Amino acid sequence: MTQAERDSARRILVVSHTHREEAVAATIDVVSALQRAGVTPVFEAQDRDEFGPHLDTAEVAELGREVRVDELEIAIVLGGDGTILRAAELLRGSECPIVGVNLGHVGFLAEMESYDLTSTIDRVLRRDYTVEERLTIDVQATFDGQLIADTWALNEASVEKQRRMLEVAVGVDGRPLSSFACDGVVLATPTGSTAYAFSAGGPVVWPGVQAMLLVPIAAHALFNRPLVTGTDSELTVRILPENIGPGVLWCDGRRRTELPAGSEVRVRRSAHSVRLARLNEGVFSDRLVRKFHLPVSGWRGNRREGEGIA
Repeated sequence: MTQAERDSARRILVVSHTHREEAVAATIDVVSALQRAGVTPVFEAQDRDEFGPHLDTAEVAELGREVRVDELEIAIVLGGDGTILRAAELLRGSECPIVGVNLGHVGFLAEMESYDLTSTIDRVLRRDYTVEERLTIDVQATFDGQLIADTWALNEASVEKQRRMLEVAVGVDGRPLSSFACDGVVLATPTGSTAYAFSAGGPVVWPGVQAMLLVPIAAHALFNRPLVTGTDSELTVRILPENIGPGVLWCDGRRRTELPAGSEVRVRRSAHSVRLARLNEGVFSDRLVRKFHLPVSGWRGNRREGEGIA
């Protein structure tokens, strides 16, 4: 292949798993459709090995070895939010957008459902989508002056107890705010506001809002409300030295670091975003209603001018 041919070739990353028959069948359909369209399907090395029994992987390129991340046009992700988070990890720092097809339960990050697969492939091949930038956070943890974690998150970083309740001090912009005993603290993005932070009692924040969240988990304190700050802020959680046992830092539920007593976690807005491909122009409130099955039968938003709200 000449350099000109290589530059014009289309390469689409497919991220999936073999844990469910539905995902295997969807992956076979996507790979076949891409190949018929003259597009090269690309798999991460582990996915390529795992799909060996299910399709001809000789016709599938390997990410990193045969295709660079910056050569990818888009990623089609087949699964739930966990699979999308794995794709975001693979594509960290690149311009490659992600389109998710939900094969899981809620699948809040996914754009389409499994029954939309044929339409999704067609739209991707026609490049008929828009791209939405999602804020991510940089996460650093230190202990005794040493850096013990330098990572990131799309949804959240959570500082959690392991066995015993944690005594923590939280701060914003280098200033102390409060200290309390708790099961943990979630430091989230607007994208993560509908994930762990939501389960811990945090607010739902629209994706376009430039904000970060600090949400205590089961805090034994009078002042235990979630906080919403601007993206220029720095959020801090310190595990106080008097803690008997360690805590643990989780980023997007995927990357784990043990936190000895006295550790400090700092979160800032990252310079890198995650790019989500959108095929529909639906508003975020419609997504909330659909994903959480919210009751809206009493809504009368289309009343005639002059009518009041009952």
